[in-house]
Amino acid sequence: MNPKPLIAFTPGDPAGIGPEIIVAGWAKLCEICVPVVVGSTQSILRAMPFSTNRIITQSIACPQMAKGLANQIDIVEATKTDLSTLDWGKIDARGGICARDSLHFAIDLALEGAVDAIVTGPLHKESLRLAGETHPGHTEILAERCGVKNHAMVLATNEVAVLHATLHMPMRGIFSRLTPELIADQAALLSRLLERLGKGKPRLALPGLNPHAGDGGLFGDEEERILTPGVQLARSNGLDLIGPISPDNVFIRAFDGEFDGIVALYHDQGHIPLKLVGRRRCVNITAGLPIVRTSVAHGTAFDIAGKGIAHPDSLIEATRWAVRLLG
Repeated sequence: MNPKPLIAFTPGDPAGIGPEIIVAGWAKLCEICVPVVVGSTQSILRAMPFSTNRIITQSIACPQMAKGLANQIDIVEATKTDLSTLDWGKIDARGGICARDSLHFAIDLALEGAVDAIVTGPLHKESLRLAGETHPGHTEILAERCGVKNHAMVLATNEVAVLHATLHMPMRGIFSRLTPELIADQAALLSRLLERLGKGKPRLALPGLNPHAGDGGLFGDEEERILTPGVQLARSNGLDLIGPISPDNVFIRAFDGEFDGIVALYHDQGHIPLKLVGRRRCVNITAGLPIVRTSVAHGTAFDIAGKGIAHPDSLIEATRWAVRLLG
């Protein structure tokens, strides 16, 4: 038996760079795991001219037939969508349908135990919407398909992991979404994830919502009304969470080694610093699922799709993290 884990890779939107980075990184992926593409053969074939290596594709009926060979991309067909006339870098319902079908298929395989983990390529939210999908992205689709309510997106580097207490929503909705209970629940999710990665009792921090963490109420009272009670609740549950800390300071302290994880309060509060510092080492993890799912920490990059210049670094790093999470 192959000692490497069997991991399903979904290319994401076929009009984006997802198929390219799978092809470009395939040999490296085979060193880490036994990879199998769950998606569209057409989407992979469209990206094959960008490979500098001689690789063939092989359609297989089930993931267990995957060989893990550097010169052969094994593909389980997960969609009937015709991509023959799909343009690179264009918003298209067909791209959304293909991406959604592939993701659903891969999730079901993982839930059945047919694969050990899934690693996903980037979706395009507008194409997804044209396809009739009501959820804005991977995290929400994964949670519904897996039947979980308490879940979160985590961006991670080797230095720090950042969980997002709220995610794909307008800024004006964040204030009504945040509660002390949400803060405590999300801190618990992050702590469990970090423990799974061998962090012992993780050291967590909570940024403020307002400038200077409210500055004693001068710039808002959410820190006093919501965040501090959330920290107190989390600590009463045995978590090592401190805060709220001024947002412009907490990330510096984390990257200096003071914290293992940060509970960011909204999408860009976590995404901007992590992507700036982590760059291609940054990966996306969904916390709270009964399966292991990691992903690239970048988008479909429609502006460079189909040019053969996309880097597979984040995909390779996401694969390494999936193996780490499998233990």
